[in-house]
Amino acid sequence: MTLFLHYLGLSYLLQGISVTLEVTCLGLAGGLLAGFVLASMQLSRFHLLSGLARTYTVIFRGTPLILQLVFAYDALPHIGLRLSPMAAAGLALAANEAPFIAEILRAGVRGVDAGQVTAGQALGMTPFVLMCRVIAPQAIRMMVPALGNEAVTALKNSSLASVIAVQELTLRSTQLASATFDFFSIFFASGVMYLLLTGAVTALQIFAEVMLDLDRPSPRERLRRLLPGRRAPVPDAPVRPAALHGTPPEADLDAEESAPDLGISAAQRAAREHALAGNPVAVEVRGLHKQYGANAVLGGIDLSVRAGEVVALLGPSGSGKSTLLRCINHLEDWDGGEIRIGGRRIGYREDGRKLAARALAQERAGVGVGMVFQQFNLFSHLSARENIAGPLRWVHGVAAPEADRRALELLARVGLSHRADALPRHLSGGQQQRVAIARALAPNPTVLMLDEPTSALDPELVSEVLDVIRRLALEDGLTMIISTHQLRFARDVADRVVFLAGGAVVEEGPAQDMFTRPRHPLTARFLKVMGAKLATEIPA
Repeated sequence: MTLFLHYLGLSYLLQGISVTLEVTCLGLAGGLLAGFVLASMQLSRFHLLSGLARTYTVIFRGTPLILQLVFAYDALPHIGLRLSPMAAAGLALAANEAPFIAEILRAGVRGVDAGQVTAGQALGMTPFVLMCRVIAPQAIRMMVPALGNEAVTALKNSSLASVIAVQELTLRSTQLASATFDFFSIFFASGVMYLLLTGAVTALQIFAEVMLDLDRPSPRERLRRLLPGRRAPVPDAPVRPAALHGTPPEADLDAEESAPDLGISAAQRAAREHALAGNPVAVEVRGLHKQYGANAVLGGIDLSVRAGEVVALLGPSGSGKSTLLRCINHLEDWDGGEIRIGGRRIGYREDGRKLAARALAQERAGVGVGMVFQQFNLFSHLSARENIAGPLRWVHGVAAPEADRRALELLARVGLSHRADALPRHLSGGQQQRVAIARALAPNPTVLMLDEPTSALDPELVSEVLDVIRRLALEDGLTMIISTHQLRFARDVADRVVFLAGGAVVEEGPAQDMFTRPRHPLTARFLKVMGAKLATEIPA
């Protein structure tokens, strides 16, 4: 034990630790830099870059580090590149670590929910903003354990640098043992030193995980939990969505069928139809064709929506409703036809060429098309307030205080002021969808599109979302295109119903006429199957 303690503090071995750390830091720094480049190349849309990166990965991940060390030290001089043992060790370790780190980075980026990426695109985020604000913050949290493990591996692999005479800890231990023949005490001390080093790396990894934990309680909350005799927090009473113009939360109901009839009388509908007829066209779709491989999803869709009009898209699953909405916002490319919003052709320059990703994002933000998705697609690392305020700052350049004020105002309108600082995973499905609606409304869009906004909700949560949409449509006068299976909702709220089947518009017309006197057999069959109570449910 005395000899062990002596070797544990021996300066000769401690100097070896210094060299070991230097080699490790060189390898990790170079590996991170090269790994970032490799991951970017693999994620690139250019197949040549992706192929080169994968070739590098196969070669360096498939050959032993000891061969790479010998190559860097002994082979490179033959082409005029002579490196010191330390530089050769750092280069070889970096080249070896790069493909492993690249795969960690690539997996982290790929692991971010694709729906959140789509939501960012719909909000007008450029690829750079999307990466910095949505993808990277979430990917880093997923990558920390794997990167910590890789750092430990690099630290242990640095011992192989002894083959090219780098005076790191393992080589010094071997030299000392050969001189004293006290192999056990020396290598035991060396092993403990490695254990302390890897333990320090693990401690840094755990610290990073704790600091990045979004559910970590605040210092005040941790202190409160330590106080003796503290009372358990009283849970918030469930709050219904507040009506958008002063209607109390109690006005909301538990089911879509039991919701108050917010439709309008025949005279009011006639007056509204007359007023809408004089409004300019907000959205115009002409001859839209879209295929996925050999499957034709949209077969020549024509659709016009006037400013202030509410259009409900009905149709069986697979009829092309969601694809149509995604094409309008240019979240999908199409094969033929054109789309204009406010008279402006979306996705193309004046010379007819497609816009680059950055220019397309800026166009989305400028045109003003908001979108609400089936699966909410909230940014999971941001609170409800930040989900609304963040895009206002990043895309529209709104000052932080004004963005926060707007976010809180909208959360109040949808009845979620008390949940402003909650993460999406701590909200119910109905609450998440209301936050998504508030986020879509934040930049004051000219058109709001809703893609089956209640399809992912439990039945008891449907009404709280539908009530918010009802009041937006009937009181705010917002131009809306809604894909839905909620027939009573479509009847009460929509000015016009468009029925799609097989990627084509089968029938369209005023909502009242469509539900009382459908002309096409497919429309009548669909309404019957969906349980529409046609004549008896229409108010006089």
